[in-house]
Amino acid sequence: MKNILLIPDSFKGTMSSEQICSIMDRAIKQHYPDAQVTSIPVADGGEGSVDAFLQALGGERRSLTVQGPYAFPMESFYGVIKKTTAVVEMAACAGLPLVGDELHPDLTTTYGVGELILDAAKTGCTTIIVGLGGSATNDGGCGAAAACGVVFRDKDGKAFVPTGGTLGKVESIDTSSLDPALKNVTITTMCDIDNPYYGPTGAAHIFGPQKGATPEMVKILDANMQKLAKVIERDCKIDVQAIAGSGAAGGMGGGMAAFFGSQLQMGIETVLETVNFDKLLTKADLVLTGEGKIDGQSLRGKVVIGVARRAKKVNVPVVAIVGDIGDDVEGAYNEGVSAIFSINRLAIDFKAAKPRAPHDMEKTMDNLMRFIKRMGL
Repeated sequence: MKNILLIPDSFKGTMSSEQICSIMDRAIKQHYPDAQVTSIPVADGGEGSVDAFLQALGGERRSLTVQGPYAFPMESFYGVIKKTTAVVEMAACAGLPLVGDELHPDLTTTYGVGELILDAAKTGCTTIIVGLGGSATNDGGCGAAAACGVVFRDKDGKAFVPTGGTLGKVESIDTSSLDPALKNVTITTMCDIDNPYYGPTGAAHIFGPQKGATPEMVKILDANMQKLAKVIERDCKIDVQAIAGSGAAGGMGGGMAAFFGSQLQMGIETVLETVNFDKLLTKADLVLTGEGKIDGQSLRGKVVIGVARRAKKVNVPVVAIVGDIGDDVEGAYNEGVSAIFSINRLAIDFKAAKPRAPHDMEKTMDNLMRFIKRMGL
């Protein structure tokens, strides 16, 4: 066992991807001290995505004063990897933790996210990865677009920066004024959900309540997004409602597609492409991945399955170390997963298992390495 790739997702609320990689690496080295271990912490687009990319690939973290969720100045950041690729996580200036108890998705803005994107473009980045997740906003990405030069006008022709509560006032959109610095920049948006822009499963109805929207406000936000979608279709020539994931992060998914020409892509696919995973696989003897729980939903193409599909093409075995295993995971084996192991050694519920997770991960990894070593691999 000479070359092992580690690419686990975080166990949400329990262990970060970086922590899991560290535990796995330590257990491997105890049994295979000479093994070449490559750790690739997975960034899902939410908080911590910039640091995960920087740990995996190196680079620099750039600080910048931008508008926060309520348009007040705040210190934010983005990462630069491979010299010309920027990683922006919207949670860094439009995230839910930033508003504390002041939950008003009708007032919050993504303007600061646009400022981060524009700064990256103006300082030489030709590829920008935007991570969606953990937002406090429901402005359809209009704030970010306005920060980059897109003009939104009301019925009187007056330009303004829309928020969730004022999206319905948008009567025209002019994208021709998008800052020239973004003209030759490729923007990829990490998006792991497929909710539409509006409707019963759209941004406002599904995610609005966790951001503080009352039932009445949800109706208003959704109606505003429906109206905005019509203006976008007329002026931007794109039907955001038809784009899977357009409802992500308060409609930021749709906004990135409509105003920036961005492609929405599953987070794991973005990670795999950015780290040149296929090239790393050519030398790998084993891939270790994992997530908090693997079940039928995982088969949509999240971390474990995304990794397994690529490894299967070159016949590299994939072992998933997970917190819990659902009953409907048989399809994972057809996708390229060789084996699945749960770290829940005592078969206890999550509340009791959570504080034990790092210890149980280490013991499970130790058992796996002992087995592999005994098999002479």
